[in-house]
Amino acid sequence: MKSYICIDIGGTNIKYGIIREDAVILENHEIPTEAHLGGPKILHKVTSIVSAYLDNASYAGVCISTAGIVDCQKGEIVHAGHTIPNFKGTGFKATIENTFHLPCEVENDVNCAALAEHYAGASKGTSSSLCLTIGTGIGGALILNNQIHHGFSFSGCEVGYMHMLGSSFEKLGASSILVKKVQQLKGNEEESIDGKYVFEHAKEGDRHCIQAIDEMADILGMGIANICYIVNPEIVVLGGGIMAQKEYLYPKIRASIDKYLIPYISEKTTLAFAQNQNQAGMLGAFYHFQAIHQ
Repeated sequence: MKSYICIDIGGTNIKYGIIREDAVILENHEIPTEAHLGGPKILHKVTSIVSAYLDNASYAGVCISTAGIVDCQKGEIVHAGHTIPNFKGTGFKATIENTFHLPCEVENDVNCAALAEHYAGASKGTSSSLCLTIGTGIGGALILNNQIHHGFSFSGCEVGYMHMLGSSFEKLGASSILVKKVQQLKGNEEESIDGKYVFEHAKEGDRHCIQAIDEMADILGMGIANICYIVNPEIVVLGGGIMAQKEYLYPKIRASIDKYLIPYISEKTTLAFAQNQNQAGMLGAFYHFQAIHQ
């Protein structure tokens, strides 16, 4: 049975391992990305991972999930944020295929998370789904007719940049904004305040923490509703940093979506939380590869 080297490049860590052709994850590991060192260093880490695996066995291909906007045909980064310097232009596919003579496919990390949920998670069995990863920022992916909607220039569903209320969706609704809001409401810059603090104290009745969470949920509901008016997905899947608080957040976000969507659309739009967690990037990269080479 064939096996594949799968690599998920995130802003903090690079996760990697082996996935068998029946989608069983045989092993997984992670190392620091050291994003501040830039694209060339990340490319070197990726080639080192592949090289180490090939020293001991043979594999059928390399599947890569990565942050940044990806030209899937070239397997190249065409746009990246400031957190990874010199990442634009990094050609993973060409480098891997020319160096190791193995097929390589590359896809955006949020698109990979959406594929993982579509084939083996919360949106399995649906033909259209919107996947949002909510953490430091907000990433989006859209599956229509069982395929990722890449858009004309591979930037389809970059919803974090959407203009909302004089700002952007991710600058208002990302979970990283919670701490800043609570600090502002309390009038201090306590270093002890983090996301865990906010949710723990909200559950104990802290009005500032509750207010900040309610404001975030309202923004998320507004943004999701705006997207749903355009693409009308069967299901909306939420992942990322908020997953740990899904029981607390679900009713708040659901109520916000219901507030901003007309009832006819809202009652036909399912809300769910992602199921694949840390393996989503690797698994989605595997499914992306399989879809191309089937």
